[in-house]
Amino acid sequence: MNHSFRAAPAGRGSHINPPNRFDKVHSEPDLEQCEHDDELLAELDRPPTEYIPDQSKSVISENDSPDISFRFSLNPYRGCAHGCSYCYARPTHEYLGLSAGLDFETKVFVKHNAPALLREFLCRPAWQAETIVMSGVTDAYQPAEREFRITRGCLEVLLEARQPVGIVTKNALITRDLDILRQMAALGTVHVAMSVTTLDAELARTMEPRTSTPAARLRAISALAAAGVPVRVMTAPIIPGLNDREIPALLKAGAEAGATASAYTLVRLPLTVKPVFLEWLDRALPTSRERIEHLIRATHDGKLSNSEFGQRMRGKGEIAEQIRRVFHVFAARYKLANDLPEYNRTAFRPPQTANGQMQLF
Repeated sequence: MNHSFRAAPAGRGSHINPPNRFDKVHSEPDLEQCEHDDELLAELDRPPTEYIPDQSKSVISENDSPDISFRFSLNPYRGCAHGCSYCYARPTHEYLGLSAGLDFETKVFVKHNAPALLREFLCRPAWQAETIVMSGVTDAYQPAEREFRITRGCLEVLLEARQPVGIVTKNALITRDLDILRQMAALGTVHVAMSVTTLDAELARTMEPRTSTPAARLRAISALAAAGVPVRVMTAPIIPGLNDREIPALLKAGAEAGATASAYTLVRLPLTVKPVFLEWLDRALPTSRERIEHLIRATHDGKLSNSEFGQRMRGKGEIAEQIRRVFHVFAARYKLANDLPEYNRTAFRPPQTANGQMQLF
C-alpha cells in the first residue's frame, strides 16, 4: 500500500474535542490573541495524559447484544491513550461530561480498586464461572497499565479463582504477564485476541498512535503461543479503501506468528466517532478522504454506522460481502477458520474473600 501521511503531533489520534452530545452549551477556544505566541500554541498541541481515580462500585459490566459473543466484561480503565482514530468506545466518555475526542485519549480514568471489586464479584454464591472478557471497551494494556498494573492485579485474582477470561488487546505489554498467563493456559482458562489492523508501521503510527507497532504485536502472538496461550488474530476494524487489501497478509502473518483462529469486524463510526475519524482522514490522508468515506458509507446503507443487530459489525452490500468472502477464503487457507479451544469451567473455585477467608459454600 502506498500512502502519504501527514504527521500527527504529540502522538494523538484526535486533534479535536467535538461537542458532547449531552451538553446544551458548548465552548470554543478563542486563540486570536495568541496567534503569535508559538510557545503557548505548541503547548496546546501537546496535551498531557491525565490519570483520574475512578470510584466505581462495581467492575463487571453485563451486555445483552446479540452481536457480541460474551456477556460479562471487565475494563480496568475508562478512556484510552492508544488514541485509535476509529475507536467505537469514544462516545462512552460523553457520559462522564467529557469529549469523545482528545478528552478520551488524555483523561483516562483508573479503577484502582478493580482487583478488589473483581474478587468480591467472583465470591458471589450465584456466580457460575461464565467467561469474562477484559478490554470489552478500552484496552487493558494501554500505556497506563505500565504504571498502575491494575490488569495484572485482576489477572492474579482470576488465576486464583481459575476463572475463564478472554483478553483483547493491541499492546505487546501483555507479554509482561506471561508468568500468569502461562499458568492460566495450563488450566485452560485464558484466550487472547491480538488486534493487528495493518502491517504498515507508518499507517499504524498515525491511525493508532500509542499502540505497539505491528511487528511488536506479531512478536507478542509468538510469545503467547509459545507459552501455550490460545491466540486469535483480530484484523479489526477493516476499513474499506484503507486496510482491506491487507486481509490476506494480516492473516498470513498472524498464522506464521502462532495464532490458531481469526476474526474481523467492519469499521463503524457511530455518534461522535464520526467527526474524530473524518478529522483524522482530513489531516492524515487528505487525498484519500473522499474515497474512503464513500466506501465506508457503501457498507452501511449510505451512513457511516449502522446500529442494526446482525449488520453493524459486518455491514451489508457488495463491498461488505467482498470483504467477508476474502476474509473467509484466507482464514481457511492459513488454518485460522477454527475456533479456539473451549474454556475449562470446571476448575473454578471462589477466591479468598477480602479478609482472607475461603468460602464454605
